[in-house]
Amino acid sequence: MNAAELTTAVNTLAVLFAQPLGDDELALAAAVFTQFADTLATIAAQRAFCGGGQ
Repeated sequence: MNAAELTTAVNTLAVLFAQPLGDDELALAAAVFTQFADTLATIAAQRAFCGGGQ
């Protein structure tokens, strides 16, 4: 999968996920997924800084 295909897939998934949600539910889901992504980024940075390992 190339970069364009990946971004298209993520965009499509987000649109499908958002459709049945109300505004408040969508805002909460966005906040949860943002925290999830930030936590994954923190874990990746910590692993890189400490030389790999878990």
